[in-house]
Amino acid sequence: MKFSEARPGRVFVLRLEQGEVLHEVLESFASEHGIRCAAVIMVGAADGGSRLTAGPEDGDTRPIVPIIHQLAGVHELTGVGTIFPDGEGRPSLHSHVAVGRDGAAAAGCARAGVVVWTILEVVMLELDDCSARRVRDASTGFDLLDP
Repeated sequence: MKFSEARPGRVFVLRLEQGEVLHEVLESFASEHGIRCAAVIMVGAADGGSRLTAGPEDGDTRPIVPIIHQLAGVHELTGVGTIFPDGEGRPSLHSHVAVGRDGAAAAGCARAGVVVWTILEVVMLELDDCSARRVRDASTGFDLLDP
């Protein structure tokens, strides 16, 4: 395990609206407001056609080939995530969400393209004095957290 310490900073309450793409809006907001590190909690709905990364096709094979799950119809959504700077210093959201519709559920990483249906409420908790960042891992191709 690796770790670092941070302290609570500002708290933002956001409402994303119809058609906005979750990771694009949150990363843009973080950049515009000088947020380097944050924790994110969210609740609302994802539009049909939204996409989730739902695992690798084979966890032992490189390069990693993701399974992309596309939502058929509007789904309720809840999720959590983190924002840390990427290799170029830009805010980068890593968020996993759970979605459901009529008794069926799915979960995965929102990075593939979750589109808001009507409303998505977000609370963003800024982390101050935070040195954590995402660093490209050559073996996986992922930007992994380096606390």
